[in-house]
Amino acid sequence: MTAEALPIAASFWNAHRNTATAIITVVVTFVLAQLVDRAITRRGAKLRGVLPGAPAELSPVASTRLRLVRRLVYAAIIVIGLALALSQFAAIKRLATGVLASSAVLGLVVGFAARQTLANAVAGVLLAISQPIRIGDLITFQGETGTVEDMRLTYTYVRTDDGRRVIIPNEQLAQSSVQNHTIIDPRVRVEASVWVPRDVDPIRALAALRGGEDLDVSIAEIDKDAVRLVAGTWAASSAERGAMAAGLRAACLERLRVEGLSSATGD
Repeated sequence: MTAEALPIAASFWNAHRNTATAIITVVVTFVLAQLVDRAITRRGAKLRGVLPGAPAELSPVASTRLRLVRRLVYAAIIVIGLALALSQFAAIKRLATGVLASSAVLGLVVGFAARQTLANAVAGVLLAISQPIRIGDLITFQGETGTVEDMRLTYTYVRTDDGRRVIIPNEQLAQSSVQNHTIIDPRVRVEASVWVPRDVDPIRALAALRGGEDLDVSIAEIDKDAVRLVAGTWAASSAERGAMAAGLRAACLERLRVEGLSSATGD
């Protein structure tokens, strides 16, 4: 750099120092947030390898809490970094001073405007701590049944059997009743219903549905024209539930057909 360029560079730095410092602070903040997030993830993976008898994957309880910790730490780093970046500008400092002077009024306004968001965030923390539901659990909420895919700070994502994603505000989950089908036992009940005409021997139909397997079969309902039979078994996890239910329905119809009860129709 020539002697003439030095005063120009110094002048440019003095004129734009605050902007450059703010940009550098933002970049460093996002890089630091990513590094810390990866470090927490690696720490969780390392604990799985160190603890004797640890499973190949984290348990639903540990996985849910680890995700909450990662997102809280990530958000805290970003907020602090952005605050440091904005503090480089004198105008924003003066604005912040005025805001703090009227913090009571501002707090009321912001609290009222963001009540729903804050309520969802608080509920998300409570759900992660108390864990009435966990990632991977099969739940039923307001008539929708599916597997918990992700639990974020404000919303929970549930994947239904037909592939839809149901996004539920955490406040609703915390305030309403939720059926958790796998919180005690990871196995999931799978059932298939078929109707057979009233003139068909129900004992013969039950034996056909059982097919020599360890299935629970029973008469579930009797109508004036038909009888509803149910065959049930257990899936090892909620992930196997859909495929096993489809296979069970097909097997029931095939067994009835083989026994000469092909007039039966699946429910």
